[in-house]
Amino acid sequence: VQLQASGGGLVQSGGFLRLSCAASGNIFSINGMGWYRQVPGKERTLVAHVSKDGSIKYADSAKGRFTIFRDNAKNTVDLQMNSLRPEDTAVYYCNADTIRISDVVVVENHWGQGTQVTVSS
Repeated sequence: VQLQASGGGLVQSGGFLRLSCAASGNIFSINGMGWYRQVPGKERTLVAHVSKDGSIKYADSAKGRFTIFRDNAKNTVDLQMNSLRPEDTAVYYCNADTIRISDVVVVENHWGQGTQVTVSS
């Protein structure tokens, strides 16, 4: 299973970006999908998460500015980020709990490769 993330870049404060992540490979189904971010020297933290049934959770810093979208048919999860601030600068990672069927049901957690978001003041 691979998670391919895209959409990062450099934007001015107040601007917007949309991150996209597509899961591919041996996937029967996907439970939760989400976006996390990490700055150097700090832990990776949750930005937004959407469960299979559509329940959504946002970090406090993302509420009102970011929106997570999920397409179960395409195995994709997008993050629309508006009103970006310099403190949003980080590497953003998508994450997914995938399910595959072999002799047993296997649930695996996967990370995308990360995409850099830089917000200039």
